[in-house]
Amino acid sequence: MKFRTHYISEAFNLDDGAEVMLAGWLHEVRDSKKFCFAVLRDKTGIMQITAKKDGSISEEVISALTSPKETVLQIVGIVAKGKGARAGVEIIPKEVKILGKVHGKVPFDITDRDAVPELDVRLDNRHIDLRRPEVQAIFRVRATVQQAFRDHLIGAGFDEIVPTVIVAAATEGGADLFPIVYFEREAFLAQSPQLYKQMAVVGGLDKVFMQIPVFRAEPHNTTTHLNEIYQMDVEVGFADDDEAMNILSDVFLRIIKEVSEKNKRELDMLGASVSVPSEIPRYTYSELVDLLNNNGEKIEWGDDFNRKQERMIGELKNVEAYFITKWPTNVRAFYSMPSSDNVEVCNAFDLIYRGLEISSGAQRIHDPDLLAKQIKKQGLNPNDFEFYIKTFKSGAPPHSGWSIGVERLVMKICGLSNIREAVLYPRDHNRLQP
Repeated sequence: MKFRTHYISEAFNLDDGAEVMLAGWLHEVRDSKKFCFAVLRDKTGIMQITAKKDGSISEEVISALTSPKETVLQIVGIVAKGKGARAGVEIIPKEVKILGKVHGKVPFDITDRDAVPELDVRLDNRHIDLRRPEVQAIFRVRATVQQAFRDHLIGAGFDEIVPTVIVAAATEGGADLFPIVYFEREAFLAQSPQLYKQMAVVGGLDKVFMQIPVFRAEPHNTTTHLNEIYQMDVEVGFADDDEAMNILSDVFLRIIKEVSEKNKRELDMLGASVSVPSEIPRYTYSELVDLLNNNGEKIEWGDDFNRKQERMIGELKNVEAYFITKWPTNVRAFYSMPSSDNVEVCNAFDLIYRGLEISSGAQRIHDPDLLAKQIKKQGLNPNDFEFYIKTFKSGAPPHSGWSIGVERLVMKICGLSNIREAVLYPRDHNRLQP
């Protein structure tokens, strides 16, 4: 059975008098003595349906068009173009079929922009919230972000891989993991694909990327943290931190460029805008500590930057995106390669965009003895990482990599105030449904 011949956006391009079959949700209804005006909505837009009450259109059609809002309809009608029509085009209905009835009351009216419910109410009723055009716009931007990432890396000769999300030990250290029952053994949901993408490079794949969910059992309740997040990861062999940042710069600029070109309508709908930087400057951790202290912001060498300080740096440097490089070794993950000229700093970096860290990376330690030493130094047990350490005992090349947090990047591109809006079904400290 055919439910539609065209999407609404396509119907606007049809000739006057053409017959069309549309399907979607009843968005609005205005019923008067002489006319019934209905608005049909699908994922591409809205279309006015105009029915004259002069006997030329059946009562069954009028009745269906005056159903409760959000009823799912199939409409067969004639394209009519003229100044009196909404957006210059309307449909004169011949047949209207109800495909999905509204049972009870819809939780909230998606057409009332002055009464948008609280975020928790929206997320509790996500299937309704997703019908709002501005919410759909967020996920079209997100689709562009992820597609641009994939396209760029495939074009650059990378292979896409899919590592496991079930692990036997912490992949980044710490205890913030979700335990799972794995037959008779203890296992965890992966907090990062880090170790496995390195193993792929050491195994000879050389240049790999992936898009994968990761899970962090951190009891945060902030606007920038989630417990299930989606990462876009890269690992590349025979590369140091500078080369990894070059790749990240290229990928980031490609993403921003494609969003600016492909998602103009969505950005306008969200009241957002993006500009493509000509380059992404790099600043060492130490020089940024000095910059903040010289501008009245107290910070000790060895402290991490907070959100306020990351925003402040961007304002002082007058840039939207920048790298922080050469971090103190003891505040980064155990696998970050110490610098050859000063082991107190390591070849790690962060990418900050619009005041928020959206990517983190480093050159990795590929020497097994040094790796075991750094694991112990961070209070971890090398025996828990024996499978990982032995990877580097059979000839491992220097290698580097990074990860972009998809939700954070989408949040900043779209100008959202809460990261949960950038996820279809967010998982946080309190939310496990829908």
